[in-house]
Amino acid sequence: MPRRNVPSPLRIALVAPPWLPVPPDGYGGIEQVVYLLAREMEAHGHDVTVFARQGSSSELNVVSLAPESWHQHLGSRDQGARECLHLYRAYEMIRRRAFDLVHDHTGFAGIMIGGALRLTLPVIATLHGDLTEAEGELLTAVQERVGLVAITASQQAQVASVRWAGVVHNAVDTSGLEVGREKDCYLVQLARITPDKGQHVAIEVARMVGRPLVLAGKVDPHGEDYFREAVEPHLGDDVRWIENVSGRDKAQLLARARAMIFPLQWAEPFGLAMVEAMASGTPVVAFRQGSAPELIEEGVTGFLGDYPEDLAEAVERVHEIDPERCARNARDRFSQKRMGEGYEAIYRNAVNRARDWPI
Repeated sequence: MPRRNVPSPLRIALVAPPWLPVPPDGYGGIEQVVYLLAREMEAHGHDVTVFARQGSSSELNVVSLAPESWHQHLGSRDQGARECLHLYRAYEMIRRRAFDLVHDHTGFAGIMIGGALRLTLPVIATLHGDLTEAEGELLTAVQERVGLVAITASQQAQVASVRWAGVVHNAVDTSGLEVGREKDCYLVQLARITPDKGQHVAIEVARMVGRPLVLAGKVDPHGEDYFREAVEPHLGDDVRWIENVSGRDKAQLLARARAMIFPLQWAEPFGLAMVEAMASGTPVVAFRQGSAPELIEEGVTGFLGDYPEDLAEAVERVHEIDPERCARNARDRFSQKRMGEGYEAIYRNAVNRARDWPI
């Protein structure tokens, strides 16, 4: 009987942003995705090296290039210089070591460096933010040198001219989540406090339906005026704010909520908080905006609407959704295993095509 041809393990360099550890202590969606992907690729037998900030997990093979003190430069004049230094160090080490491919999660700076260096190995880059027409032109210019991955089809559609290597949904870590079969009366929104997230609409909807609301999330550096003017005056018995929630407190907050309110004011390309809620058996009630129609299966994991009144009506219907079915659906669609399979296919294709890329 002929032996089965088993693909050889890959040597993968994962490049994370320099600001937060992998995985993050609390907020940090990209860093959480990098952590889950590294663990899953290791489970597939691949050799994974993560280039990340100091303080990252000792469970991973981490090369720590950015000191913890750099976090204070995020949002400052020095942010760009710190980010470029991190990437310069990472790609210099990658050039000197034996890898089969690079998977960059740092955004446009990493894409430009990975493309301009003309490495002899393929560079894959996942885009984690929304995209403009000008950014689409840039991506189109580098797509011959960098394999571009979108996190949702809605993000992909923002720049129609780009040739993508694929679409892979982010995964959520369900190991620390609980499935809430019994619900309390409150609503929750887990998100940074910023006009884009629409906390003012969540407050409006909660008052329409007469339910208490918990807003959980730090104030965005660009959202301080918004918090002071549109959120803080409403805080009290019926609207509570928690600046940072993690661990078991976060798991219980999501699991016990009647529903998550997500009135996005922009085309958010993913929405990990929405998936975490659904994986906890808590339906998401969201505006028909960005990735929400792609992530939410109406009547199974939540409801969509176009106006605050629509969301209020949807809140009154969330009792129709079975928490266990909701959790099963989300945990299957956004599992670590499914994300790993998606990226592994892209990796194999990139490695097989690398010899044909322009030199």
